[in-house]
Amino acid sequence: MNRILYWFRNDLRLHDNEGFVRALEDADQVLPVFVFDPHLFTQHPRLNFPKTAVFRANFLRESVADLRQSLRDKGADLIVRIGKPADVLAELASEIGASAIYTSKEITQEETDVESKLSTKLKPLNIDIEFFWMSTLYHVRDLPFTISRLPDVFTQYRHQIEKSVRIRPTFQTPETVSFVPDILPGDMPTLTTLGFDSEARQQVDQPDSRRAVAFNGGERVALERLNRYLWQTDLITTYKETRNGLLGDDYSSKFSAWLANGCLSPRLIYAELTRYENERVKNESTYWLIFELMWRDFFRFVALRFGTRIFKSSGIKHDLNRKFIQDETLFQRWAEGKTGIPFIDANMREMNATGFMSNRGRQNVASFLVSDLGIDWTWGAAYFESQLIDYDPCSNWGNWNYVAGVGNDPRQFSNGQPRYFNIYSQAMRYDEQGDYVKHWLPELAQVPADQVHLVPTLSIAQQEEYGLVLGIDYPLPVVDPTKWYTNPSL
Repeated sequence: MNRILYWFRNDLRLHDNEGFVRALEDADQVLPVFVFDPHLFTQHPRLNFPKTAVFRANFLRESVADLRQSLRDKGADLIVRIGKPADVLAELASEIGASAIYTSKEITQEETDVESKLSTKLKPLNIDIEFFWMSTLYHVRDLPFTISRLPDVFTQYRHQIEKSVRIRPTFQTPETVSFVPDILPGDMPTLTTLGFDSEARQQVDQPDSRRAVAFNGGERVALERLNRYLWQTDLITTYKETRNGLLGDDYSSKFSAWLANGCLSPRLIYAELTRYENERVKNESTYWLIFELMWRDFFRFVALRFGTRIFKSSGIKHDLNRKFIQDETLFQRWAEGKTGIPFIDANMREMNATGFMSNRGRQNVASFLVSDLGIDWTWGAAYFESQLIDYDPCSNWGNWNYVAGVGNDPRQFSNGQPRYFNIYSQAMRYDEQGDYVKHWLPELAQVPADQVHLVPTLSIAQQEEYGLVLGIDYPLPVVDPTKWYTNPSL
């Protein structure tokens, strides 16, 4: 009897899962396994935050639990373990007499290190390992160039792809799963088991009432979100106009968290969008969501091309001349949303309270950390890794490379400097009435709309009038913001 162990990683779904479908085709019995790696829950070696904070950890737990239930509905189960994946998987594969382990192919350093360790352990056991590329809209083998010749500029990449590459069809969801019997399924770890204290757990158990979306992990919720955003509400038809919003549930698709954990396939989104365009309407917004999925692909291929460079301060450009400071006190002010710059603080506090931040917010807080504070961008990228529910190594570190001026797209920069955001101009453009800032900074509630982004400049008399004392109720600014007010072209 041929048995295959299927190792679920960032592909926590049954729809459009080629690796799992192939395992079911090639084996008489399959053992689905997920391993919680303790390394993901360790502390940053220098800064006082976990590699995976509580919101991301909880979303992962929910996603794994949902996958387990889906498999149980098909008469199977998901084997759950805590430990070093290479050790756990090799032991389980040996125990069931597996001929092979099938799994999704990852491309960033920590993930490929685990793959190498597992491969080493499987060789003496005479167990094969087979990888399946499943994370992108366009398959890596269909690219019209080798990875070493990946265009530096996204637009060039997009034109080549759209002109010559077809998106592969999705794989059907399995009807039944022939399961290896008599293996202890294992308990789902709790947040306590994963090392979170009562204060962190309370953030999940008693969510902040100001959050825009209740992000629950799992394939079922992901499919419901896709159906709602397209078919139930037609919100997709205004995506391009609303995607830079800051408040509320519906200004953007919010698919990213489910995409990052593999609860939702980018190819399924494309298939549904195509169907929507055929049956309802095709416009710039429906295309723009595909455009964003192509950006997501591009970051993956960039990571594949440049390897560990994306994680180093010198970045993809390997620019050893760019210097950053490592000021832990200043970094902490940024991380806690206590910089004294309302637009920055509001975005950081939203992320800390919910695990989510808008795309517009991310660009601004990243630019502020790098260009206004001069702090090592890798610290910011690591903090995003910790906090964001939708953390994805390629998109996160790729975007930070660009903002820091060490990415590979020359159009992003002028005179060798990173793209710079005038925080005041951005705030006035995207939050003119200060609704977003007041939502997350209630201490500024009495400040008039035309003053809320100018809080650092309030006179003593104005502070008294608005019930606010700078330096006590709200921090003094860590940088002089007048450069933004006097030079809006910055």
